[in-house]
Amino acid sequence: MLIKQADDKSKDIQALQGLTARTDATPDTRQRIEQEIRNIRSGMKGEAEAAYEMEFHFAASKNWMVIHDLRLECDGRVAQVDHLLINRFLEIYVCESKRFGEGIAINEHGEFAAFYGSKPYGVPSPIEQNRRHMAVLDAVFKTGQVAPPKRLGFTITPSLVSLVLVSKTARISRPKAKLDGLDQVIKNDQLKARIDRDIDKDNNILTAAKIVGHDTLEDFARRLAAAHKPILFDWAAKFGLPAIAPNPARKVTPSLSVAEPKPVEVTATLAEREPAAAVGQHAEGEAKKSKLICHKCNAPVTYAVAKFCWFSKAKFGGNVYCIDCQKTVTASAY
Repeated sequence: MLIKQADDKSKDIQALQGLTARTDATPDTRQRIEQEIRNIRSGMKGEAEAAYEMEFHFAASKNWMVIHDLRLECDGRVAQVDHLLINRFLEIYVCESKRFGEGIAINEHGEFAAFYGSKPYGVPSPIEQNRRHMAVLDAVFKTGQVAPPKRLGFTITPSLVSLVLVSKTARISRPKAKLDGLDQVIKNDQLKARIDRDIDKDNNILTAAKIVGHDTLEDFARRLAAAHKPILFDWAAKFGLPAIAPNPARKVTPSLSVAEPKPVEVTATLAEREPAAAVGQHAEGEAKKSKLICHKCNAPVTYAVAKFCWFSKAKFGGNVYCIDCQKTVTASAY
């Protein structure tokens, strides 16, 4: 049964892509950010390939619980577990998935190397990495943060099995010397066969005493998944950038000189006053008048009345009339 899927990492990729567009990001910083994006996408692809194999064989079974992308915190330590497979014997396969496009090589000292352009470069040991994950997982059970099920009044201690899953198309170069944990490194498509082999080799009759019911197994898996503590990365801080991007330089356009507004001759409220451009000269040397003055009786008018007259040019010839004078003015009177 599938209990938890992997967390969505699209927001992390979007945040990183946003950092590459910042003006304060140097070319070297952009290069490191782009590499981080490639690493996340490669990890997502590797985890998805491993998740497919697990779900294909175990997600439909009531005897197995599948958990992807589980982050646990306990006693100041953190474990980012890629996959967990839990069966009714409380055997927990702790799986670390790695995607090495050109494969990996392991020397006689247990040191790992990956390849880029056929050239080797050192990488941390995923075997040791998974051992640390299992140490945190074991502490989560022992401290009661996620209490294991009980049977006949006794707490069942889960058995942890480490596996390192690499892409099924990757090559694995192993040393001739026998090293502890080397058999944990397998390809994704070998997962089912490896688990079947482990079950066939288990001849311990006490194992049957640990078996739990389906409901108990599901409850345990859901409580474990509920202990997941996702983390929100501060990507800007990781790459030495301030939290807030600087504003881009703004182009300043010189403004044109504007003449001071001329005073309106009629007292009116601020909202009713016409801008200075509304004040003009009448033709044929007529004395200056405000357009908020009735053209016929010189009575003050509101801006709304004047605006009505301006929009009725066909009737009032562009002049302003008070409401009373509007009744007596016709187009022939201009």
